[in-house]
Amino acid sequence: MDSQPPSPDLEQQTTSRKQRRGIGRIGWAVIGAVFFASLLAIGILPRLSQRSELKAAVKEASTVPSVNVITPRRAAATTNLELPGSVVALNQTTIYARSTGYLRRWYADIGDRVQAGQLLAEIDSPDIDQQVLQAKAELAQAQANVLQSRASLAKGVSDLKQAQANLLIARQSWQRWSVLVKQGAVPQQDADTRYATYQANLANVEAAKNTVNSDSANVKAAQANVYASQANFQRNTVLQSYKKVTAPFAGVITARNVNTGVLISAGSGNSNTSSNTNTSNTNTSNTSLYTIAAYDKLNVNVNVPQSLSPSLQTGQTAEITVKELQQRVFTGKVVRTSNAIDPNTRTLLTQLEVENYNATLRPGMYATVKFAINRTNSPFVVPDSALVVNAGGTQVATLTKDQTVHYQKVVVGRDYGTEVEITSGLTGNESLIATPTVDETEGLRVQPVAQTK
Repeated sequence: MDSQPPSPDLEQQTTSRKQRRGIGRIGWAVIGAVFFASLLAIGILPRLSQRSELKAAVKEASTVPSVNVITPRRAAATTNLELPGSVVALNQTTIYARSTGYLRRWYADIGDRVQAGQLLAEIDSPDIDQQVLQAKAELAQAQANVLQSRASLAKGVSDLKQAQANLLIARQSWQRWSVLVKQGAVPQQDADTRYATYQANLANVEAAKNTVNSDSANVKAAQANVYASQANFQRNTVLQSYKKVTAPFAGVITARNVNTGVLISAGSGNSNTSSNTNTSNTNTSNTSLYTIAAYDKLNVNVNVPQSLSPSLQTGQTAEITVKELQQRVFTGKVVRTSNAIDPNTRTLLTQLEVENYNATLRPGMYATVKFAINRTNSPFVVPDSALVVNAGGTQVATLTKDQTVHYQKVVVGRDYGTEVEITSGLTGNESLIATPTVDETEGLRVQPVAQTK
């Protein structure tokens, strides 16, 4: 049985189905390709971006220099201040003679401890002895003149009283005779005689008064002479007492400039003064007998820097040590300051008082004084390597927010050797280049690296 050929419609349908199948396969292939391309873009592009950024960062790091940075720190609120000091005597004086004569004997030598009023030397002064005797005689004579003047005054007062009594009688007699003359009982001549007697007594009273006034003035003058003679006698007596030279206060004799037999001139400025020695026997005149210093209390003079002078207060204590006395620590108290800064050293002279009952400390010693300074606003502390000193002054290299170099002027305080205090110019929030060099110029961009301790 022969088969029949397919119809044209059937062939057309078959061809159409084949075409649709081919188109479907191509679409799915395109979608798959797009999908895989998207996945590749998502994974590769970020890596490429990161790689480019890394290359840029490496390139930038290779051109921007790195610097070590630090942050300033606050100094301690209490700090110890050690300064050199000089031990001086609280009271030291040179003893001079007030009486002229020859030194009879001396009783104290250098190194001797003496008490106030203790006899140090005696001066043989016959001139002042004679002056005392003369002044005493003059005083006695003046006192005798006062007695004589007072006796004369007493006699004058008595004569005045007698004259006043006679005047009273003469006046009464004249008044009576005047009445009798008016009555015609007696002649006028008798009344005139009584009147003349009255006038004579009146004159006698005036003369007696003048005598009394004169005698009173003589008494006052004689009394004034007594006062003058007494003052002269007392003066010479005091000068005579200066023949005995005594210690003005308790202390130690640090110098003796006289020997027995030396002529002492009171108040003279002779330059031929013998040197301080125990064996000198030169017979030259001098007025400086001894030098005495009080040792129970001593002063220590310290020059405090201007920057720390406001921190010191009167009454503040300090520790005082001497190198040769390593086992002893003395306590001193600030008693006064000069209240003025020395323009040459920019320091404040400060004086401390220290007890020295056992005379361990000696004037002239070099001492170390340690103060404990309390500061309400402590300065900042930075390494000394962070400072830059140039024509612009003392500066530090700081970093700005955009990591560029900026030089900030500062004021330096105490120097601790490896570190220094900054009293002004910093706030404490700055980043400082630890060791700036000439390469770190103003405005240079740098890479900060925190310095490890």
